[in-house]
Amino acid sequence: MPHHAHGTFTVTMQPLASPPAEGLSRFSIDKQIHGDLEGTSKGEMLSGGDPHQGAAGYVAIELVTGALNGRHGSFALQHSATMDSSGHKMTVIVVPGSGTGDLKGIAGVFTIKIENGQHLYELDYTLPE
Repeated sequence: MPHHAHGTFTVTMQPLASPPAEGLSRFSIDKQIHGDLEGTSKGEMLSGGDPHQGAAGYVAIELVTGALNGRHGSFALQHSATMDSSGHKMTVIVVPGSGTGDLKGIAGVFTIKIENGQHLYELDYTLPE
């Protein structure tokens, strides 16, 4: 049975040393997540392109730890995003097999929106019964 969660989050990103190649950037990700999902996440992002010119992309993995509608555990999120003259495209999915604790077997899609400077999320997910 599909479930839905939503809320807000704050994110702190810091540049990391030693990107794997010239032209790439590497960042740490730290989030505080509130709402139906209460917890934190830690991860890493690699990006390329020129965001100041409006053409870039990134990939990231983050580990979310906390409680989702009262179920405790963790799961990983995998990001893939691009932007160019045609707009922004972003996909964030729950990594298969990454759920632990009460969240073992979780699958889903995490949607990020930014409105009036606030980060919002929608998580559509399934869990084994």
